[in-house]
Amino acid sequence: MDEHLREIGVSRETVYQGRIFTVLHEKVRLPDGSIADRDRVEHSGGVGVIPITDKGTVFMVRQYRRPHDAVLLEIPAGKKNPGEDPLTCGIRELEEETGMKAKEFRHLATLLPTPAYCSEVIEVYLATGLYPGEKHLDEDEFLDVLEIPLSELVKMVMNNEIIDSKTQIAILKANELLK
Repeated sequence: MDEHLREIGVSRETVYQGRIFTVLHEKVRLPDGSIADRDRVEHSGGVGVIPITDKGTVFMVRQYRRPHDAVLLEIPAGKKNPGEDPLTCGIRELEEETGMKAKEFRHLATLLPTPAYCSEVIEVYLATGLYPGEKHLDEDEFLDVLEIPLSELVKMVMNNEIIDSKTQIAILKANELLK
């Protein structure tokens, strides 16, 4: 690490403890020795899976996202339990949300969606060799599953019709790998 850029924690206070994340207020010592305030969101992370069929279609989910008051098209994804293996989470979320299982998973990316103030890390996997499982959404989860050609999804990303970052990256990386 470039130690001359590192900030050193001086104090930490929990401002909010929720079901999904924790908000911390910290005081840090900057490289020049001065003290600054930092707010940070602690999150256990998430996993996204881009499930691609043998015919080149992708199982996608459409769901409402309250912070943006919008229905978004996304890859199947979910929150990782603290300490949970990312692949285990991806396998679970794929079946829960789409009712599909996969014979093969390939790691595509490690993402830091908002590194300035949030600890969340999202792991993204490509799933192939799909076969039916059993869809079982969480009790507070409502979504539609669509099957869309990968080539169409690439166009949608390029036309800003898909705005979720993990989904954009998964589509573009999967498309490049499968060329």
